[in-house]
Amino acid sequence: MSDPICPLCERPIPEDVPQSLHHLIPRSKGGKGGETVLLHHQCHKEIHAALSEGALARNFNTIEALKVHPRLMRYISWVAKRPASFISRTKVNRR
Repeated sequence: MSDPICPLCERPIPEDVPQSLHHLIPRSKGGKGGETVLLHHQCHKEIHAALSEGALARNFNTIEALKVHPRLMRYISWVAKRPASFISRTKVNRR
């Protein structure tokens, strides 16, 4: 069976790499029980470092919307050049 693909960076998520489920609408904003997507844990951390829960709920509640956020566009372009097993620290800078 092949590895799942991270919908944000579109790289495979190997079994031995940290991964997490992202609620497209944050649980604290009414998304409990809502749609989730499996991401590299690093990609998930980058989303939450870039955007507040309110912004995620209002304007960035789809993968397509996340992919056009300026910080996430730069991140995706950067991380695409790394192997799927690459892990890096994420700098928090909301807004």
